[in-house]
Amino acid sequence: MHIPDGFLNVATVATTYAVSAGGVGNAVRIANKKLGEKQVPLMGVMAAFIFAAQMLNFPIAGGTSGHLTGAALASILLGPWASVLIMTCVLIAQSLIFQDGGLLALGANILNMGIIASFSSYYVYRLIMSLMGNNKRNMLIGSFAGAWIATVLSASAAAVELAVSGVSPLHLVLPAMAGVHALIGIGEGLITGAVLGAVLAARADLLQLKPI
Repeated sequence: MHIPDGFLNVATVATTYAVSAGGVGNAVRIANKKLGEKQVPLMGVMAAFIFAAQMLNFPIAGGTSGHLTGAALASILLGPWASVLIMTCVLIAQSLIFQDGGLLALGANILNMGIIASFSSYYVYRLIMSLMGNNKRNMLIGSFAGAWIATVLSASAAAVELAVSGVSPLHLVLPAMAGVHALIGIGEGLITGAVLGAVLAARADLLQLKPI
């Protein structure tokens, strides 16, 4: 799902950078106010896990690739703003170290996999929990749904950015990206649910941390 350099036009690069910069700046401000001592090491562990998980890439059409995003897991455990910071650090490291995603496209990648994925997964999860009740079964259902929707929405946003930049017509790139990532989202949903189930069994207190 990382967009390389050379695929986005100047207007799209500038717009996505501006939106992402505003989102990350707000995430830093909120984290400075709400971050607790238990959340700091968990954010580091989460960033390391997501960094490793994102190395599993699935090549798709149009010069992009799909992989496990990890934003849903981070947002459910720590909250959407903390997830934005985690995903931003992971995406910057991958861009600089592995050239996985371009520097000029970094704003778009942070917007798609950091901001959109974090907030969509978190609020889908919270909606399911509020409608169906707070128990382990519904937690796993909510985490799966949140991860799946986040994956599809992130891919759809990337498709729109590519279409706006003139890389491929929207009626071609959107179904291709959304369709492939609908399958990838199933895997991400299962992994997210499995990890949350393990956390619930070993350290249920972590799921009670105040979201950021």
